[in-house]
Amino acid sequence: MTTNIKSITIILLAAMFTFTACKKTEYAFGTLKTPTNLAITADIAGTGANSPNGDGSGTVVITTTAKDAITYKIDFGDGTSKLVPSGSVTYKYSNPGTTDFTITINAIGTGGVISTISKKITVFVAFVIPPEIVAALTNNASRTWVTDKDAPGHVGVGANSVFTPNYYSADPNSRAACLYDDEITFTEDTNGNIFINVDNKGQSFLIAASTTFYGVNGGDNCYDINTGGVRKLSFMNATSASTPDISTRIQFLVPGNGIINFATGGNTYEILSASPTNIRLRNIGIDGNAWYQKLKAK
Repeated sequence: MTTNIKSITIILLAAMFTFTACKKTEYAFGTLKTPTNLAITADIAGTGANSPNGDGSGTVVITTTAKDAITYKIDFGDGTSKLVPSGSVTYKYSNPGTTDFTITINAIGTGGVISTISKKITVFVAFVIPPEIVAALTNNASRTWVTDKDAPGHVGVGANSVFTPNYYSADPNSRAACLYDDEITFTEDTNGNIFINVDNKGQSFLIAASTTFYGVNGGDNCYDINTGGVRKLSFMNATSASTPDISTRIQFLVPGNGIINFATGGNTYEILSASPTNIRLRNIGIDGNAWYQKLKAK
């Protein structure tokens, strides 16, 4: 009898163990709730009457709210996205210039259900001038330059498809006197802006193709020209096909008549090289050619 009772007990225990082992653990998300009442704000730093797209920092405070959202995935519209559980984040755009971005936000509810909202913004990001360029041009304050008249190729011209003066390269001291007395001063202010002032002693040298552009007539020569006083420069990445081994890949635009030293009818200058003692500039003239000039610190 005792043996039979033990056998039955063992059988019952084995059955209970088998039943327990086969039972699966069940999980539940609870009630699936789709986020609703989505809202988004995007406050661009420094916006105002004179800066509708911001102060140039590129900083934007993005805030999203929704009912029943447990987290948010924010696509900033520049190829970057981020999970932001709070729905609020400060983001800094880096594309220089004024650019439209579409912010897209996925509000994520329980079980991964998603609701989406988008907002288009326009952000101005100021170009950050490389500090070595600023130091070379301005000495981090002010520096004056003149034509490097003793250097071969201090003035030159070539095809705009190359980066050498393959048409003409001036011999030392071979150009008109008015080209050599100009003083070009670059100045940096406390906000990091760079200004130019060209003292041409009353006359600037003009290439023949550009004379009509400046309101005069004639060939390559010295002309009475007002260079426009102090002007704020706009810097940007070079738009030419140059490479880092032959250029700094930085260019700047001179407002007004665009004159630096001699005038070509162009106003955008690529900085091929810059040091505290020498600058090499390339400019596309009104004739479509690439013009070169070498300056030295005074």
